[in-house]
Amino acid sequence: MGMIFDGSLFVLILILATWIIAVRDTFSAAIGFAIYGLLLALVWVRLDAIDAALTEAAIGGGLSGILLIGAAIQLRPTEAKLRAESPTISIRIVAALLSMMVTAGLVYVVLTLPETGPTLVPQVAENMGTTGLGNPVTAVLLAFRSTDTLLEAIVLVLALIAVWSLTPDQYWGGRPGQISHNNPNSMLTYLARLLPPIGIVVAVYILWVGADLPGGKFQAGTLLAAMGLLLVMAGLMDLPAISRRSLRISLILGTVVFLAIGFAGIPLAGTFLAYPDGFAKPLIIAIEFASMISIAVTLALLVIGIPKRSDTK
Repeated sequence: MGMIFDGSLFVLILILATWIIAVRDTFSAAIGFAIYGLLLALVWVRLDAIDAALTEAAIGGGLSGILLIGAAIQLRPTEAKLRAESPTISIRIVAALLSMMVTAGLVYVVLTLPETGPTLVPQVAENMGTTGLGNPVTAVLLAFRSTDTLLEAIVLVLALIAVWSLTPDQYWGGRPGQISHNNPNSMLTYLARLLPPIGIVVAVYILWVGADLPGGKFQAGTLLAAMGLLLVMAGLMDLPAISRRSLRISLILGTVVFLAIGFAGIPLAGTFLAYPDGFAKPLIIAIEFASMISIAVTLALLVIGIPKRSDTK
């Protein structure tokens, strides 16, 4: 039964990937990409990589899909004109040759992989006890390669700054997105009143168990961002202006806490981002909690986009 499911999933992903490349309508391709991300999440589940599955579903199928769909909607007025244009034969030949070269390279790499690949699993298992954590993914991300994780948090904030840089001058410092009007009798309003309390509890649970089981700040932050967006879409909440100090503090809270604990490790544990003996787990949970807030706010603002209103409207 498992082989049938895996084979069907493989064929479905292959067909969907081909369709995404072949379809000429950007909106359809964006929808297909979101579904593709969800199917890849199923692949990670089948590989027992639950952390990767949760991240892929949240980012690949959720956030990336929403951003691409939004971009496709913005491109629709110009897409009909571009669709009417047809590439020349020479361009098609060059594109086909490049695709074949990339495919051949990937096939070569896969076929020449060693039977037993290099791994750091024994070293991670040997030193897991020093962290006090039960989830090896969390241990790797926040203890053994925490510098990479810190840089990823900084990149996320930089991505939002890049989006904000596209704001027209008259709206700089204003509120992002368009205001949504609430219809108290709509199903969206009902869901927006029902789901956020549940989502907040689940997000806190996912964050808490992430120290010992699949979960963590990114999955929890993504869930909180989704709950916030639901409230905004239903017109039950309006996002604050990007000039608000509280908003900007929440954006950098995770990075600041991460850096503060990292620098504290120099005098207390001998090096940057090292944890004193016996304090690794509580310090990592503190980083996770602060990062969850920053991730939730950043992702929600990335989806909403640039400010389109002044602070007073």
